[in-house]
Amino acid sequence: MEPLKTHTGNAAVLNRINVDTDQIIPKQFLKRIERTGYGRFAFFDWRYLADGTPNPEFELNRPEYEGASILIAGENFGCGSSREHAPWALDDYGFKIIIAPSFADIFHQNCFKNGMLPIRLPYDTWKELAAQYEHQSLPLTVDLEKQTITDHGGKQIAFDVDPHWKEMLLNGYDEISLTLLLEDEIEQFEKQRSSWLQI
Repeated sequence: MEPLKTHTGNAAVLNRINVDTDQIIPKQFLKRIERTGYGRFAFFDWRYLADGTPNPEFELNRPEYEGASILIAGENFGCGSSREHAPWALDDYGFKIIIAPSFADIFHQNCFKNGMLPIRLPYDTWKELAAQYEHQSLPLTVDLEKQTITDHGGKQIAFDVDPHWKEMLLNGYDEISLTLLLEDEIEQFEKQRSSWLQI
């Protein structure tokens, strides 16, 4: 994965509570064997009308949100089934960071495992931020090392992140690359294990 240290991008607001993983990526699109290409199916049932044209009423279809890479979402985002396809779809759509008052636990972990940064903010802080961006797309800067969000006016908001996941994102590690950091120790263990089996 690519390291994520700082990111500046326009923000889009999806102010809906309890957005579940079946809305993020509906079940009929889970048959694909690749991990890419899910972006065009993200929020499919909200995003498109019955004839396949974009739904002008859907928040993320607003012209000002085109190209947004930061999603400001509502409470309990990513609830429902634990499908890893949900962060795949959001990442392929273009989102690198999701800011919400709360996330479903498994979705929250799946974001980190797939190189995305989910940020929890206290509700009042989140509400103030969402209000700034709900009708306009303006840049936000997220600094993972400093654990700050800086809005377009220069105001900074601090956020918390688990040290383990912070290190993973800062270094671009996934679980396989983290294991490979211990390659020498694993090789030494395997050599010892072979001798044990011969006893």
